Parts: sequence; structure tokens; C-alpha cells
Amino acid sequence: MDIAGKRIAFITLGCKLNFSETSTVRHRLEQAGGVTVDEKVGADIFVINTCSVTDIAEKKGRQLIRKIVHHNPGAFVVVIGCYAQLRPEEITRIEGVNLVLNAKDKLNVEQILRHVEEWEHQEPHSCDIFKVGNFDLAYSYGDRTRCFLKIQDGCDYFCSYCTIPFARGRSRSATIAQVMEAAADAARRGIREIILTGVNTGDFGREHGETFLELLRELDGMEEVDRFRVSSIEPNLLTDEIIRFVSESRRFMPHFHVPLQSGSDEVLRLMRRRYGRDLFAGKVRQIKSLIPDAFIGVDVIAGMRGETPEAFEDACRFVEGLDVSRLHVFPYSERSGTRALDIPLVVQGTEKRRRVEVLLEISERKLRGFYGKHEGEIRPVLFEDSEVNGSICGFTDNYIRVEVPYDKGLANRIVPVRLGKMKDDENVEGKIVVHPDTEMNLKNELS
Repeated sequence: MDIAGKRIAFITLGCKLNFSETSTVRHRLEQAGGVTVDEKVGADIFVINTCSVTDIAEKKGRQLIRKIVHHNPGAFVVVIGCYAQLRPEEITRIEGVNLVLNAKDKLNVEQILRHVEEWEHQEPHSCDIFKVGNFDLAYSYGDRTRCFLKIQDGCDYFCSYCTIPFARGRSRSATIAQVMEAAADAARRGIREIILTGVNTGDFGREHGETFLELLRELDGMEEVDRFRVSSIEPNLLTDEIIRFVSESRRFMPHFHVPLQSGSDEVLRLMRRRYGRDLFAGKVRQIKSLIPDAFIGVDVIAGMRGETPEAFEDACRFVEGLDVSRLHVFPYSERSGTRALDIPLVVQGTEKRRRVEVLLEISERKLRGFYGKHEGEIRPVLFEDSEVNGSICGFTDNYIRVEVPYDKGLANRIVPVRLGKMKDDENVEGKIVVHPDTEMNLKNELS
């Protein structure tokens, strides 16, 4: 297939890793002459990057693929991602899908489309994921403000409820030198903030004799990038040294995302997690003692097999007592091939949904409490380059999402903002303290 001049639309479902990988695929296709277009205007080629973390994610993927095919008859449809790795035959049965690529081939869309005639005759299949040893570094393009940089992939933990190791393989990562080179390239594109992403970021560097802390130290000396964040890190890998480093860092923001999954030790054992809740609570106390303003986001799963009513209530009491900022709540999802299916006690759907709502209410209280503590403060906000309902939004250093009336002059700039009240959409109303153009004019006059 000749890619030059072809209109190509990209759709991404799921995690930040998927966004970074889609962006890399898009960049390679653009270099080959492809023209990126919005999916709503139609395209010659659609690349759909899918998620498989839950059965709901797979259902959304199927619905989206069918919708794209229905509205774009004759378009060439390529499906990649975790769902494509785990269930390629299922996707192939959707009429109108032309190509399903496994985890080994997903970033090679450009090369495969050039020789698509050879691939169309092959049956789609999962690769042997545990033989995939290469690491494909990827990072997001298109947003001038923030960039998701993939530094690690795969996982060796094999938690009882999770299919990620079967979709992404064993843990592997880039080298520090490769990450530094990618970060420098992102900076040349005007990126002000880089978010380090991975399945298990704290596992970075093991196969190269490097450590995650060494990577953070190297990046902290990088003058070209104003801000760095760590997207997620396992509590047992979030060392006191890493917390202390962030507390003293010039460029790493006071923001942690740490998966808990359950506040019950009994359920954590069923999940085959590598820590207990006392360790988790200790990490939260350490963060807050060194960085009182830090935002701490926490993943929790409701309705895990084996989660008795008593265990759930115990977990809720534990989470209520944590000084964290927000919960990211997920209902437990049955995944074929996982060890959790051997646990006999099943939480029924109605009760599972009730537990999700209980945890979401706790999250709402915590978020309002965290935002309320900072009301009236002046904090630096990096504004994004987009207009939504007459407003422009951005994040403070400690991850409070702020909105002010739209002003194109604020885009991709770090500006001091006085924080107001939290709105129903969970944004905080802000008031510009010093407009960057005014500040520049003052400096020019004084000089």
C-alpha cells in the first residue's frame, strides 16, 4: 500500500501507555506521507489502539470498531493494542476489520501497511508474549504542553486478577541514555511537562543495571524541561529515597499516583499483591511529612472475588483514614486465564456497583478536602493549548486542575494563579495573578 497522501485517523482507548504508542505509530505514518485527520471527517485508514484491562474495556473496543466500520465503509481498519494481543480471532470476526496486529508488531504499522498484501493472507494470532524481549520506546506528540514518555513496559508481578502480563509481557525498559534522548527531543518540540509512563515504572532499568532513582536524578538536571511527573509506581517500589528526592527536586512535581487496589490485607493476599496495607500507609505518611502539599492519587478495585462484606467495610475504614487526594475506582472484572477465578466467593453485580459508589463518595470527599486546603493559594499553573466551553485549563504543580476564561496568550505557559472554589466538574476556578505578557512588558520597561 502506498501511504503517501492517505488520510489516517487514530483512535486510542485505555492507558497513557497506549497514547504514547499511538503517537509513535502516527509519527511514523506521517513521515511516510500519511495525513492525520480527525476520525469524524472520515479517513482512508483507521488505526484503533485497544484496551483489555476489563471486560467493559473490551466491550467498548468492539462497539467502537463496529461504529467506525459502519460509518466508514471502504476504509482500511487496523486494530492494535492489548485487546488485539489477547483476542485477535474475536476482533477478526467483526466484518470490516482488515488487519489485527499483535504486541510484537503493533508499532510497525507503517512497515506492515507497505507490504499489506503479504499480511492480509495471514491469520491474525497472538504472539508468544513472553518471548518478546525488545523494548519500543514511545512518546506522545501533538500536545505542545505535556508528553507521555514510555520508559518501561510489561510486568512480572502476575497479580491474580490481572491480564497485563499476558497482553504486554515481561518487564523491560529503556536505558537512561535513551530516555534522556527522547526527553530532549520532546523539549525541542516545545513540550513543557513530561509524564513518565509504564506498567510498573519503579521496575525501570533492572536488566541494564540501572535504577529508577538514577533516571530521576538525570532528568532533574535537564534544563530544557520545566516539569516531570511519575504516572504510577507500585508502593513496594516507592522507596523512601525516591520520596525524599521528589521533595528536594527542582523539576519533579509534588504528585504521586500509587495503586493500593484494596485496603484489606485479606483481599490484598487474594490479589497476590506484594505489600500489606501497613506498608502503604507508611508511604503516605512519608510523602505527607516531607511534601505536605503533594497530591496522592490511589487506585482501588471494588468487588474482587473473595471480598466479603466485612473485608470491604474494613477496607473503607482504612481508606477513609489515609491522607490521600483522590481514589480511582474500578469494579473487579472477571478475566479468563487469571488465578482469581479459582476464588469461590463471587460478589454479585448489584453489590459490586454499590461498593463502587461507596468508594466514589469517599473519593469525592477527599478531593474536595484537598482542593479546599489550597483555596486562596497562589500556585504555578501550566495551561494547555485548547479551549473548552470558553475556558482554558491547566494543572498546578500539585495536580489541581484549574480553569480561567480562555486566553490564547496563556497556552503552554506557566503562570501564577490564585485558586478559588472547586466546581461541579471538579475544576477549580482560578484568577490570574500576573499575566505572562504583562510580566514580559514590565521586564522590558525596567531594562
